[in-house]
Amino acid sequence: MAKFRIGELEGTRFVEVHMDHEMVRAEAGALSYLKGEIEVHSSLFTSPGQYVRSVIAQEAVYRPTYFGTGVLTLESSLGGYHVLELGGESWILERGAYWASEGSVELSFKRERFITSLFAGEGPIYLQTRVRGHGKVVLTTTGPVETIELDEGQRVAVDGKTVIARTGSVRFKVRQTTKNFLGRFTAGEGRVRVYEGPGRVLLTPTHFWRYKMMSDRQGNDPALMS
Repeated sequence: MAKFRIGELEGTRFVEVHMDHEMVRAEAGALSYLKGEIEVHSSLFTSPGQYVRSVIAQEAVYRPTYFGTGVLTLESSLGGYHVLELGGESWILERGAYWASEGSVELSFKRERFITSLFAGEGPIYLQTRVRGHGKVVLTTTGPVETIELDEGQRVAVDGKTVIARTGSVRFKVRQTTKNFLGRFTAGEGRVRVYEGPGRVLLTPTHFWRYKMMSDRQGNDPALMS
């Protein structure tokens, strides 16, 4: 099995993948440098419809594969990374959360309903990466990751893109924060993302301070950045 190690240098974090005759996938454009005998392959075959949807949804279709023996180092970030171990279940990753995975992990896409996509502020097409099987998956994060276990019927409501991943059994909806009509104008909150169990949810309740400073300097809200 490939070994994923998270390193830190000059205030940034990066992922090293140690490979021994193994295959891994990574997000398009994630490569920093290679050491050893590692071949890179990126398929050019996909349906025109899937390609168009991916462009509109801003989620990559092509995830290059790396095969061989050596060390694969991925680009650094002021954010962070979280290694998720799959035990046969499926997970749905928030747009932009996928970074790398072992070759044994299956990748596909989940498209949310049109009305849910609009209410979530994601436009007409909301594509998320679905991973399933056995092996490790690396997620990008804006801060430390917290795991919430949800029983059947239990819910967690979050403001913005705090949740970065959920198991496939968790249902996703968008709701108004308050039930009464006037409360929508006085509560200071709009719609929230609601996740209902059973299953697990990964979220980032706070942000790494360097990432937060960079986001504020650029005039972006970290909770909305993908």
